[in-house]
Amino acid sequence: MPQKHKITSSSSKPSKIELPSNFPIHPLRSPAGTSFEMLPDSSSSSAAFLSRCIVVFCFFAAVFLSCFVLFKAADLAGLPLPDSFDPPSRFRYFLPSIADNSTAGSDEYNLERVLKNAAMRDGTVILTTLNEAWAAPNSILDLFLESFRIGDGTRRLLNHLVIITLDERAFSRCGAVHDHCFSLITEGIDFSREAYFMTPEYLRMMWRRIDFLRSVLEMGYNFVFTDADIMWFRDPFPQFYLDADFQIACDHFMGSSYDLENRPNGGFNFVRSNNRSIEFYKFWYSSREVYPESHDQDVLNIIKFDAFVLDIDLKMRFLNTANFGGFCEPSKDLNRVCTMHANCCFGLVNKLHDLRVMLEDWKQYMSLPPSLKRSSLSFWRVPQNCSLDSIHHYNSPQNNVEQLKAE
Repeated sequence: MPQKHKITSSSSKPSKIELPSNFPIHPLRSPAGTSFEMLPDSSSSSAAFLSRCIVVFCFFAAVFLSCFVLFKAADLAGLPLPDSFDPPSRFRYFLPSIADNSTAGSDEYNLERVLKNAAMRDGTVILTTLNEAWAAPNSILDLFLESFRIGDGTRRLLNHLVIITLDERAFSRCGAVHDHCFSLITEGIDFSREAYFMTPEYLRMMWRRIDFLRSVLEMGYNFVFTDADIMWFRDPFPQFYLDADFQIACDHFMGSSYDLENRPNGGFNFVRSNNRSIEFYKFWYSSREVYPESHDQDVLNIIKFDAFVLDIDLKMRFLNTANFGGFCEPSKDLNRVCTMHANCCFGLVNKLHDLRVMLEDWKQYMSLPPSLKRSSLSFWRVPQNCSLDSIHHYNSPQNNVEQLKAE
């Protein structure tokens, strides 16, 4: 009969059980023969998991910091970097809330980097602004970029074009089709929709543009500003005046580049960065408070006569519509035209229609042999839908044809 062992409890420390050195120890098995292994203590498991997380975090942090140091070193050394390699702009794309909370200094650094990568040797950049309505596929942006590609000697100028986007969707679209993009977000204002002429949204957009261009001048960059509804058919730089601080295209050209009676259009201008031009843009922007119901172009038509312009000795010139035409006053000679503007046009649908016709006219001209090009037999078939006769189909905030010409 087997001997019974009585197990008693005791408050004393348990005695140590000593086994012979040759006592066999086997893993526990279930009735089905499956082995069970002792699970580690929960605190040990948590510590091991935390340790692995720290190792992974340190690895990615080291990679990120290494890339950031290399980026900063290349940037400080003046090496050109593609805009796709732009951590701040990538954050702006994927995490717009971070971009909105960024400091003004950070935004200025981002702009400086974009401008530097796009600038010509003399510090000149080409700038345009657009919102979601104009940046959408098959809209203004696509036609604008196409004009550079099919123009005479204009494709290379795309390397110097910076597209300033006014909303997140426009920035996303820009990044998909162009190398140099900068997001200019105005807090509390939605610039994504089509801004109809002389509406409050239109006025805010135009004045925001003037203030931004002033900041570009203060950073030391010359610029050609161009509306995106301007088609570039030839390199305009040979046609610019060498002695001018500020030169601007016209809705109507009176025959002399010095005549202040010319009707300028703010959609296309070439401005050299110097103290005179910077002071002029400050004066132009501050004048919005004197003329709160007017847009930038109307104000320009007033202040161009102001004594302040004479006092700062700003050299202002007006560009001939024979080279820089538009629907208001088309450039009649396709052998001379550099740019054509869809001005004197109301409504995005009308603009798109006539711009497509204009591009087809240019392609037809470029397909001609040199002898026929010189014969000046080619001509524009536009304006069509953008003719002033069609404006009455739309409700303008101000029924004034002269003001509609400024769009």
